[in-house]
Amino acid sequence: MPRSKVLASALTTALGLGLAVSLGASPAAAAPDDRAVSPANGKVAYAGSAEEAKANQAFFDAVVKSVAKKRAAAPGAAAVTVVYSASNAPSFRTQIARSTQIWNSSVVNVRLVEGSNPDFRYYEGNDSRGSYASTDGHGSGYIFLDYRQNQQYDSTRVTAHETGHVLGLPDRYSGPCSELMSGGGPGTSCRNAQPNAQERARVDQLWRYGLASAFKG
Repeated sequence: MPRSKVLASALTTALGLGLAVSLGASPAAAAPDDRAVSPANGKVAYAGSAEEAKANQAFFDAVVKSVAKKRAAAPGAAAVTVVYSASNAPSFRTQIARSTQIWNSSVVNVRLVEGSNPDFRYYEGNDSRGSYASTDGHGSGYIFLDYRQNQQYDSTRVTAHETGHVLGLPDRYSGPCSELMSGGGPGTSCRNAQPNAQERARVDQLWRYGLASAFKG
C-alpha cells in the first residue's frame, strides 16, 4: 500500500499505503505518494519521509475541521454521520462494503453511510502512485483505489486503510500487520483489515470530542 500526499489549493491534502487519504473533489492531482517500495522477500522496507509526515498532519488538520463542523451541526447526536459514494468505483463495491462494515462495527461515535451529497467519494483506476486519499481541506474529498496495488495487497485492507485516513488516522509504516495504518509496511502477505484497539479508540475520541481532544497525545 502507498504513502501520503499534499495538494496545493483546491485539493490540499492526500495520504496513501504507505496508503493515501481524501475527504470531495475528483482525482486529478496527486499528493505525497503512499505506495510501498519494491518488496524484498515479501516485505516492504518503507518508513515514510518528512514530506509525508507533513502530509499526514495536514490531512489530520483537515479532518479535525470537518469533525468540528459536523459536531456543531448535530451536538446531541450519538454518532456523526459521514456519507460516501461508491458509484465511481464499481469494481470495488464488495471491498468498500466490507470496509464500511469493519469501521461501523469498530467505532461508535462516527458512522459511514452510502448516500447522495457525499462527504467523500471512492474512485478506481490506474495510478503509478498507488491508492490514496485526498481532501480539499473543508470536509470533502475522495479515495482513489489503484488496480495494481489492490492485486498486490489485500484489497479490503487497502480500502479500510484509506478509509481510516478519512476518519482521522495517520500512516504508521513501521507498525506490525495487526496495525491497520501500517499500510504496506508489513509487506504483501499482511491481510489484516481490522483496526486495532488503539486505532479504534483514537477515531472514537476524535469524533466524540473533536477539537477538544484531537491534539491530546
